[in-house]
Amino acid sequence: MAPASPEMTPIAQALITLLAGGLLATLLARVLKTLFTPITRRSASQSDDFVLQTVVDTLPPLGWVISGVVAWRLLPMRLDADWAVLAGAKLVVTVLLVRLINRIGGRLLQSWAGRSSDSAIASMLRSLTPLLRAVIWVLGATLYLQNIGVQMAAIWALLSAGGIGAGLALKEPVAEFFEYITILLDKPFSNGQQIQVNGITATVERVGVRSTRLRSVNGEAIVMSNSALTGAVIANFGDMQQRRLLVRLGVSYDTDAKTLERLSGLLKNLVEACPGARFGRCHFVAFAERSLEFELVYFVDSADYEQALDAQQQVNLAIVRRFGEEGIRFAHPTLQPTLKAD
Repeated sequence: MAPASPEMTPIAQALITLLAGGLLATLLARVLKTLFTPITRRSASQSDDFVLQTVVDTLPPLGWVISGVVAWRLLPMRLDADWAVLAGAKLVVTVLLVRLINRIGGRLLQSWAGRSSDSAIASMLRSLTPLLRAVIWVLGATLYLQNIGVQMAAIWALLSAGGIGAGLALKEPVAEFFEYITILLDKPFSNGQQIQVNGITATVERVGVRSTRLRSVNGEAIVMSNSALTGAVIANFGDMQQRRLLVRLGVSYDTDAKTLERLSGLLKNLVEACPGARFGRCHFVAFAERSLEFELVYFVDSADYEQALDAQQQVNLAIVRRFGEEGIRFAHPTLQPTLKAD
């Protein structure tokens, strides 16, 4: 009879397990890349290629670590080193998985930002990338500590106390960040638009995470917190299709009734004769203390403030000239024009 073959030693079994597991993970990664690369290329999306490459790059080291743990358990006389080896392996696995999730999540956010037609939404998505990475790392560290048997009660208590302190210290920055998100989503204004807030007329230059930078009509830079903007009444001139101009003028009480009767038509003709101005209405509206009040409303089909002022000046000069020709006397107060936006 042939002698029985000697049994494989535990060290040989562990070595074979390590090599088999590592090589199998490497082979699996190559197979996945071979199978799915044609599919991702047909999708014409660079994100799909990136996700596939990230998974393929993560599989071999992950397979070597897992097979190493299994091989270690096959060895006799592990003693006190067993806990340290397992803790180290779990740490490596946690880091690999967190990096995998962070890279895929960050790439997807960047891809969504690139496809967004709204620059504000794209900016918000890009700004969320560091926050996403921090959250994933915190969750990964928490799960790792809990998995290796660390008593989390004291850590949770410490984190809770620290969280309360950090929350009080970061209350204002966090509130401003959420106001920034509100501005991006609600879009009460955008870069380049002219707005009026708290009596200040300015052009929006940049919406930041904590504050918004404006440029006033006088040229100076104005920095306002996002919460001050969202809590204020904002007049946005950027979305205007036209400007409504109102002129309230008074004529003296010695003006005869026939002149008063034809005054509305006269003012209408003056407005229609001015380029860029479109007549709205004109009425005899009040008996004031020192004057008979007329209210003239007309429109300028432009959002440009200077163009509206040019049209207003032409109308005012035409009124002054025509009243002089007709012998119509202004009473006190005289012209009191104001600009309003429809």
